[in-house]
Amino acid sequence: MTYYRSTVVEVGAEAIDMIEGGVLILFADPVPEALAEVSVVHRPSHPLSGPVQAGDQITVGDDRLTITAVGEIAAQNLEQLGHIVLYVNQPDQKLLPGAVLADGTLTVPKPDQVIEFRSELRST
Repeated sequence: MTYYRSTVVEVGAEAIDMIEGGVLILFADPVPEALAEVSVVHRPSHPLSGPVQAGDQITVGDDRLTITAVGEIAAQNLEQLGHIVLYVNQPDQKLLPGAVLADGTLTVPKPDQVIEFRSELRST
C-alpha cells in the first residue's frame, strides 16, 4: 500500500553532492529559498495516510530503499512540510528526530520522477 506519493519538481545544485554522499533532503513545494539548493523539491499528490515505519519501502524513480529506523518527528515533518532527511547506507549515523535511515540504492532523482512511501504489510 502506498501511503505517501509525490513528484520531483527540481533538484537543488548542492543536493546532488549530498545525494551522492548518501543524504537526501526532501522538501515540498514551496520550499524556503535558503533550503532549495540542498533539497529535492517535490509536489505531493497523495498526502501521508499512515505511519512511517522500519521495514517500509521508499521508491525514488527506479531506486528502492528499505527503511531501517525512523526519527520521532519524521512522519510529522513529512505530513506538515513534505520534509524529511533520508540517510542511505549509513548504519553508524545517529538517528535524528526528523530523519529516516534506509538501505538500498539511491541515485540523483530527475524532475517528474515519483517518490513513494509504501508498506507491504498494510492493506489499502
